[in-house]
Amino acid sequence: MASKSQHNPPKTKSPNGKADSQGQWGRAWEVDWFSLASVIFLLLFAPFIVYYFIMACDQYSCSLTAPVVDIATGRVSLADIWAKTPPVTAKAVQLYALWVSFQVLLYSWLPDFCHKFLPGYVGGVQEGAVTPAGVVNKYEVNGLQAWLITHLLWFLNAYLLSWFSPTIIFDNWIPLLWCANILGYVVSTFAMIKGYLFPTSVEDRKFTGNFFYNYMMGIEFNPRIGKWFDFKLFFNGRPGIVAWTLINLSFAAKQQELYGHVTNSMILVNVLQAIYVLDFFWNETWYLKTIDICHDHFGWYLGWGDCVWLPYLYTLQGLYLVYHPVQLSTPNAVGILLLGLVGYYIFRMTNHQKDLFRRTDGRCLIWGKKPKAIECSYTSANGQKHHSKLLVSGFWGVARHFNYTGDLMGSLAYCLACGGGHLLPYFYIIYMTILLVHRCVRDEHRCANKYGRDWERYTAAVPYRLLPGIF
Repeated sequence: MASKSQHNPPKTKSPNGKADSQGQWGRAWEVDWFSLASVIFLLLFAPFIVYYFIMACDQYSCSLTAPVVDIATGRVSLADIWAKTPPVTAKAVQLYALWVSFQVLLYSWLPDFCHKFLPGYVGGVQEGAVTPAGVVNKYEVNGLQAWLITHLLWFLNAYLLSWFSPTIIFDNWIPLLWCANILGYVVSTFAMIKGYLFPTSVEDRKFTGNFFYNYMMGIEFNPRIGKWFDFKLFFNGRPGIVAWTLINLSFAAKQQELYGHVTNSMILVNVLQAIYVLDFFWNETWYLKTIDICHDHFGWYLGWGDCVWLPYLYTLQGLYLVYHPVQLSTPNAVGILLLGLVGYYIFRMTNHQKDLFRRTDGRCLIWGKKPKAIECSYTSANGQKHHSKLLVSGFWGVARHFNYTGDLMGSLAYCLACGGGHLLPYFYIIYMTILLVHRCVRDEHRCANKYGRDWERYTAAVPYRLLPGIF
């Protein structure tokens, strides 16, 4: 609840160099040399990293070292590799344009109806968290509906209508990569221009004075077109995450076409990742209160990342299994399934405990007991003082980010399903470990600035981030 205004909030630079009032959370206000170097490195090399992985599968059967060895020994040149790379095609452009347009249509023009008949599902018009400037945005939550409609049409096509082959995504995988890159850069560039010239909320912008950092991390907090089209919610959830399970299904169809059967490892990857995707859309309202929506601004990091990085690198396990079909022994398959399910349980229950605590204002039971919490306060950019509580019971008393621990267990299960033949499918667990550890540090730095001494009391009560006794 808000109380009387507090004065002299922190200030940041505006585009004309003057100071603007800002809140105590969100992306950075000033950029140190290491952050700037990291930003420039990612802007330059992230697209090539994605290309390298996909090219390695297409030309080198998913070996990450063979292309380097071939180039170093002079067997091939970069020009030779590029010449073998499929270019963008008219078919890919048409497919991608149709795909994105269809998802925009489902997002913008079809109000949610799933919440009317699915018990426990929260959809329709929902409110997000308070922004740094004190704004509360409203969202049309209809991601589950979009996912169901999209997959219903996919299965109708695969088994009844035969409009296109279920392998269509795999068959156009690299040409579609170029389309995804074009959209990612167009959206990111538009978002930056919009942030300068016609922002949705002037007060929820941040400028560092550095072009590269502003471009990557974003200027606007919640860029929108019209009342409902929110860039962050759309690109975080659609088209990338809706596509995730379709991509895996296309890979499974290709495996069936090439070998006459689908391996148990491919089934495991499809099932475990589908659980994660469905969890995302079932809890899309909860997602409005997470770091992606609550604290990240919309720039290249989210715009390009959701269009390219997510659909192309999060699906490497399924792609690998097209080239290397792995049939796991029953004990190994069961063990990997259990690891994935236990990881998902920890991930979901940890988040559920926090959500339950928030919704009931602590008037609930966690692990059969009344939850404990640390009272804290923070000030938003409009000078209003807000009060909050930091949960220290249940999984949140085990570690400060135990939901990430469950997420990493599930990520490891996806990779283990691919066996030990190549490093490529293990990129996901390596990347997720780096991402979530960095997110822990970034989130805690933000919380330390936001809550001050209250955060010190919280870290004293829950001393570990991810692994009790270790980290």
